[in-house]
Amino acid sequence: MKNLFQFRRRFSPIFTLIGFSALAALTSLAAPTDDVYLLGPDSAPHPGVPQGKIVGPLTLASEVFTNTTRHYWVYVPAQYDPVKPACLMIFQDGHAFLNTNGEYRTPYVFDNLIYRREMPVTIGIFINPGHTPEQPESSDKNWGDGINGRATEYNELNDNYAKLIVNELLPALEKDYNISKNPDDRAIAGASSGAICAFTVAWQRPDQFHKVISNIGSFTNIRGGHVYPDLILASERKPIRIFLQDGLNDNRGTRHGKSDYDPKWDWHAQNIKMVAALTEKGYDVNYCWGIGTHSNKQGGAMLPEMLRWLWRDYPRPDDPQDDSNRKLFVPAN
Repeated sequence: MKNLFQFRRRFSPIFTLIGFSALAALTSLAAPTDDVYLLGPDSAPHPGVPQGKIVGPLTLASEVFTNTTRHYWVYVPAQYDPVKPACLMIFQDGHAFLNTNGEYRTPYVFDNLIYRREMPVTIGIFINPGHTPEQPESSDKNWGDGINGRATEYNELNDNYAKLIVNELLPALEKDYNISKNPDDRAIAGASSGAICAFTVAWQRPDQFHKVISNIGSFTNIRGGHVYPDLILASERKPIRIFLQDGLNDNRGTRHGKSDYDPKWDWHAQNIKMVAALTEKGYDVNYCWGIGTHSNKQGGAMLPEMLRWLWRDYPRPDDPQDDSNRKLFVPAN
C-alpha cells in the first residue's frame, strides 16, 4: 500500500510517530482527503509547560502601503530574557496562526518545543494584511485576497512588503524586545498567498531572513508568482532554508468556472517546480506532499515537525560536564 505522503528522506522520522494531524481549511470547507490530518500533542497545552504571553492586537500603520493599518500580535515565550537576543519568527495572516482553537495553534507549539529545547527561544509575530479605513480587518471568518490589501501585499514579487517588515515592523518590535539581528535567527512563514509572501521577503532581503515555511504556497499567476522557479534557476543561490508543504489535490489549474487547464494556476505543479528549482540550485530545502486540498489541515498538523527541521541546528552548548542545556527549559524566577 502506497504512503499518502511523499517526503524527503532527511525529514525527521518523528513525524511518522505523531500521526498525520489536522486543521481546518483556508476556506471553511474541507474535503475528506483533508480530514485524515489530525492535530497531535505538540499542538496542545500541557500541565507544567510554561506558556508564553500574547500581546495585542497592536496596530501598525504603513508608509509603504499608504492609508492602511493592520493588526499584529506578539508571542513572548516564558523563557524570554531581555538580556539575551531572542530569535524571531513572523507569520502572515497572523490571526489564523495565532488562534489556539484553530488550524495551527502556534503558541502551544512554541510553548512545547521551546520547553523541550527543540527550537530556540523565539518571539513570534502574527501579522495581518493591511486594509484601508473602508476595508475589513482579516479574521478567521473572513480572510482572503478579495477583502482588503492581501492580494497586493502578499502576491506581488517586488520588495514593498519586505520594506514594511524590515523598515516599519522590525523597528516597532525592537523598541520593546531584544531581537537577534543575525538572519540565521530569523524565520518567516505563511499559507497560500501568505506563503509566497514569506518567500518573497526572504528572497528580497536575505540579509534579514534565512528561514521560510511555505504551506500550500501560491506560486501561481495571481500576480506573476509562477515565474519563481525560473527566477530561482537564473539567480545566484541565496542563503535561504525552506520547507514547503502542499497537497496533491490543491487547486489544479482551473479557475473562475473555466474548464481549460492553465499550468500557471496549478498550485501543486508549481510547488513541485519550486522544489526542483531550489534543489538544483543547492538550497537547503525540504518538502512534503500530502493528499489534501487547498487546506490548512496538513500544514497545521505538520507545523511542530517543520519547526524542528527549520531550527534543527540552532547554536547551543553540548558539554558532558554541564547538563544545564539538557534539562527541560523552565524559566528562572
